[in-house]
Formats: sequence, structure tokens, C-alpha cells
Amino acid sequence: MLPKGMARRITLDFLKTEAASGVILALAAALAIGLANSPGSEFYFSFIKHPLTLQVGPFEETKTVLKWVKDGLMAVFFFVVGLEIKFEILRGELSNPRKLALPVLAALGGMVVPALVYAGLNSGPGGAPEGWPVPVATDIAFALAALAIAGPRLPASLRTFLLTLAIADDLGAVGLIAALFTGHFDLVPLALAGAGLALMALAGLWRRTPLAVYGLLFVLVWAMTLKSGLNTSLAGVAAAMTIPIGARRPGEEGVLRQVMHALHPYVAYGIMPLFAFVAAGFSASALSLDSLFSPVTLGVALGLFLGKQVGVFGASALAIGLKLARRPTGASWLDVYGCALLCGVGFTMSLYIGALAFSADNPTAQGQVQMGVIAGSLLSILAGMACLAWSQRRRPI
Repeated sequence: MLPKGMARRITLDFLKTEAASGVILALAAALAIGLANSPGSEFYFSFIKHPLTLQVGPFEETKTVLKWVKDGLMAVFFFVVGLEIKFEILRGELSNPRKLALPVLAALGGMVVPALVYAGLNSGPGGAPEGWPVPVATDIAFALAALAIAGPRLPASLRTFLLTLAIADDLGAVGLIAALFTGHFDLVPLALAGAGLALMALAGLWRRTPLAVYGLLFVLVWAMTLKSGLNTSLAGVAAAMTIPIGARRPGEEGVLRQVMHALHPYVAYGIMPLFAFVAAGFSASALSLDSLFSPVTLGVALGLFLGKQVGVFGASALAIGLKLARRPTGASWLDVYGCALLCGVGFTMSLYIGALAFSADNPTAQGQVQMGVIAGSLLSILAGMACLAWSQRRRPI
């Protein structure tokens, strides 16, 4: 475990970046929806569908802008997520079993109940049960931004609880991607990707390995994973697990923290807003009233808004009631419920999983997912911020 002061500073730096990123994410999504339903809609959709070819030696791939962002840049996002998960497991909140129980059990409840809500609404005629993983995710940036805005004077333990819960939720989402969205794959490039990961792990044994070496090997692992047919998010998380946590030289910051701090602003302020821009835009004119109340739209929206709050708060209350965990220090039950509401902000991760669950050849389903994610996330963020703001006002000054 890191000294308490240092661990707290790392967490606060992370929270500041995530909070600011959430505002930019919201603006990017609003711009996408506005453009998609304006006279400039043709420009927006032609941009995200424009084909781009990447060729480096024998490697050649042609994908649309949307797919390059999803399969290329988002791999860096998952790499940073993997670094954050590894750090929390080895040195942060996830390394303390007493502090780990509550957010992990809450995250589990927040994944199971939304999936059940979606499955229940999509079990009949016209339903699409394959979309059940869409509402299980939580968007860290949006949730933390909302908490920072609505409850700046709430206990710091509440922010740590929400951060740890969201990271555990991300870990579960990555597991779902690996288990559900891995189809046919090519063994030769997969073996080369494995060799690249082995080289990254070996490089970590030498403390003074230049950071550029990890970068070049990560690009190799990503390219071979893309060629193999596996989802590149797995390459990002797997590569992150090979980055050593120790310092290269005495007195220096650890390698993992160096890489995480160097990449995190680019991911938070660049990659995630860009993904929100290319993934959130949908044309309302292409969707009928039936689509608005379709099982997919309702399943995603209610899974996020109702399923998340019931799952997270219910699991938290059960764990605390059974004395398996303790409530965050200084936090009230109303604070915990407000955090449970914020967990319904799926946005980035839900849009990402939705793009995997439904084919791009099915624009109707894609539009329904986008509507459901935006509606459920918006309801969750408004209700969560109102709850936390009310809780803060009730506290003595």
C-alpha cells in the first residue's frame, strides 16, 4: 500500500481529470446529436462513415472513421483502464480487502439487475435479448463529474467509493466483451500478439527499459489483435497488465504511474470525447414512435436508470446489513443512494458495448440503443445530482 497522503493525491488528480472530461464528453455528445438532426446531418454521417486506409509495410486495413475510433483509439482507452485497474489492485483501494467488499459487491449488483431488467423487457416478440450487456456499464468520467459538481463538500470517502465501484464495473464490462463478443479468430496473428505481450512482460523485467519500447510493442500487439479478429479492447487491457509498477530509477515515479499519467489526459480530453462525437449521433427522423418505445430502447433506458440504482443500492444495503462491509466514512444512506443513481450513467461504455452487440447493418437497433443509452444516462445523472445536492444541503455547514 502507498502512504495515505500519496494515495489520496493520486486519487484526487484522477478525479479532477475525470470531472473535467465529463463536461467535454457531454458537449461532444450534444454536438453529435445536434449535427445529426440539423441541415449539416449529411456532413456528419458522411464523416463518420468515411473510409480510411492504414498501411504500414505488410499491414493494411481499411475502416470507416467510426470503426477506426472504436477499434483503434479506444484500445488506448482500454489500455489506460487496464493500468488503473492494475494500480488499484496492487497499490490502491482494491488492494485493501476491507475497503474492497462494498464497491465490488455494489458493482456486481449494478451489473446483474440492469441485465435482468433488459432481458425481461426483451424476452417477448420483437425483443432483442442479445443486447442485455448494454446497460451493465458505468461511465466513470460522467459519474465523477456529476458528483464533483453536485456534491463538492460531500465526504471524500464517497468519491473513492464511486471511483472504485466504477473501476470494478469496468473490469466486469471488459470480461463481458471478452466472453460475448469474441467470434472467429485467426491463430497466426493471435500468436504474434501473444509474442508481443511476452516481449512487453520481459521488457518490464529490466527497470530502465525506455517507455518508447512499451509503446512500439503495444502497437504490435494491437495490430496483430486487430488482424486476428479479437476485440482490440482486450489487447489494451492485456498490454496494461505487463507494465511494471516499480520505478526505473531510485526516487522516480513508478513506470505504471508514469504511463498512466502521461496518457490519461489525452484519453480523457481527446479519445473519449471523439468517441462520444462519432458514436452518439443518431437521426431522430429515421426513428418512429414505435422505436422510441421499442423493447431495446426501453430495456437499455430502464436498465440504466432503474436497474442500476436498484442493483447498486440494494447490493450495498445488503452487504452493510450483513456486516460484510461498512458504509463509506461520513457518508449517509442518501449519499450512497445518490451514487447508485449516478452509476446509471452508462454513456461511453454502453455505446461501445451497443456497437458490438448490434451489427452496423442494423441501423434501427443501433439508433434504439443510442436513444436508450442517452435517455437512461440523462435521467440517472439528473436524478443523481439532485439527490446529492439535496443531501449536501441537509448537512450542517
